Amino acid sequence: MHQEIPVDERLIFAVDLPTVTEARHFIDRLEGQVRFFKLGLELFMAGGIFELVDELRHRDARVFVDLKFFDVPATVARAVARLAERGATFATVHGNQSMMEAAAAAKGEQLKILAVTALTSLDRGDLDDLGFACDLDALVLSRARRALEAGCDGVVSSGLEVKRLRQEVDGRLVVVTPGIRPLDNRETDDQKRIVTPTEALQEGADYLVVGRPIRDAADPAKAAAAIQTEIRQALLRDAAS
Repeated sequence: MHQEIPVDERLIFAVDLPTVTEARHFIDRLEGQVRFFKLGLELFMAGGIFELVDELRHRDARVFVDLKFFDVPATVARAVARLAERGATFATVHGNQSMMEAAAAAKGEQLKILAVTALTSLDRGDLDDLGFACDLDALVLSRARRALEAGCDGVVSSGLEVKRLRQEVDGRLVVVTPGIRPLDNRETDDQKRIVTPTEALQEGADYLVVGRPIRDAADPAKAAAAIQTEIRQALLRDAAS
């Protein structure tokens, strides 16, 4: 059962662009097709990200600030509190239990904290390199359970793990799924654990993060519209079943 989320807010466009000027240009091009935007490290390093947050909120758009906070708990708490003042909807934390607890305690009423489970660019070989001996699914489930215990609102998780999250963790969990590739756009890149929009929604994802398939399309607005159509159709089939 999907949470009560406006259908046109389920698609989150990853604004992975090198300058704020280019980001503004792309956001303008997607007017009417996308109402939720993810701002990450690349834009943060370009400067001006918080002015862009303010501009998006002025447009009544939703903002996901994906900086994957990882620092001593007191620093994480202060950073989250400052972000909460800007009206962002989501923020990510990638740390241990005390960091997640600090972020959750400082988030305020509107901001939701998402714990990163395992990056969608990682596979079994990468986890071996990092020294994680546990199964990838077990790692994701453990991180999700600990995130809820810490007071986080949800997780960022590959669509390949969403079904087990829904079955074995908690239906209240907000699940944001990156690594989304439309069926006709399954190019090889650094995302290893990918699914289509329909697959992710059928497994129980709440929000879908899409970057390159929109950003690199000949007509980004048309590509976004096609994904929004697929989302609506998948939700209608889900409601009818």
